Amino acid sequence: MSAHTPHELADEFPHDADVLHRLKLGDAHFNSLASRYHAVNRAIHRIESEIEPASDEYTEQLKRRRLALLDEIALMVERAEGRFAPETAHA
Repeated sequence: MSAHTPHELADEFPHDADVLHRLKLGDAHFNSLASRYHAVNRAIHRIESEIEPASDEYTEQLKRRRLALLDEIALMVERAEGRFAPETAHA
């Protein structure tokens, strides 16, 4: 396995290191999401590096889970930076 695992949060949010750090320290939910993201991302990397065998279906399931976690993390990062404007309520 290479020394660098692709798709780590620092790679996905290269300009948001301070926000990531602050959220990891101060938000238990974010910390849980980040830990789960890290575990899923490492599992995908081991499969893609052919260290661990896995079916294509399982690999795709992991990738979908990683994307869902990344979407939730991105929303939290945007909110923490004040970039997120909540949608107006629909009637």
